[in-house]
Amino acid sequence: MSFELLGAIGITMLVGLTTLLGVGSIETGNVGIEKRFGVVSMQALEPGLYMVPLSSVKEFSAKEIAIKIDGLRPKASDNLFIRELDLTVYYRVTASLIPTVETKYAGQSIPLEDSVWAPAYSLVETLARNAAYQEIAKLPSLVVHQQRELIAEHILRLLQSELDANDKGTFVVSRVVIRTVITDPAIEASIQQAVANQKRLEAMELQVKIAEQEAEVRLREAKGIAKSNEAINNTLTPAYLQHEANQALMEFARKGGTATVVIPSSMNAAPLISIPSQPR
Repeated sequence: MSFELLGAIGITMLVGLTTLLGVGSIETGNVGIEKRFGVVSMQALEPGLYMVPLSSVKEFSAKEIAIKIDGLRPKASDNLFIRELDLTVYYRVTASLIPTVETKYAGQSIPLEDSVWAPAYSLVETLARNAAYQEIAKLPSLVVHQQRELIAEHILRLLQSELDANDKGTFVVSRVVIRTVITDPAIEASIQQAVANQKRLEAMELQVKIAEQEAEVRLREAKGIAKSNEAINNTLTPAYLQHEANQALMEFARKGGTATVVIPSSMNAAPLISIPSQPR
């Protein structure tokens, strides 16, 4: 008998013995579900080594699991379809409740890498799709691309509410990320037109503000001139004007040789007129 054959027989016997004894290990962050003679144990196996004779053990992830949902075509509130919506939903199941979830939602789990299973993956995926369709239906197509974070938040809340309705405290939806939003070409054209109109409106509003500020400057200048004229008029009293007239007459008198003097009708004092004497 060859060494290769002996080796193969040895491995087969070891696997059989291991299965018979139910020996294995659970990775940190996961739990195991024991099944013996078709009956699922409701007590989850903790991370580490285990030995459960005559039983099979299935390892499930209790860590955060990502569900990628691509190619959705939801209808917006204006009855226009979004060309493509891609999102990722992150969830986890309470470790101690995974056996209950696996029993209640049999067939809804899927295998991940390294023979580890995602509990109730298909259930969460289906509810997440429905939540995305419901939330997009509340918004007009022209604003969907601007509301990614808000839509993601609403999807998370709706999905969590749906899961809590039947399994309170079992599922935790930690995040929802909208990765792609592609609208139909007709909607894209409408979005571009709306953006162009908004830019024109902003430019017109800026022009109006500039005109208002220029008008405010002119008004302030006019008020300043009016105030200045008012101050000057207040200083030109009759007494002050009479004083100035008297000063002018005195200047005429000092110079002499004046032949003509214009006397204002409102002047109260008699002018002093110097008349040259005639030669004898």
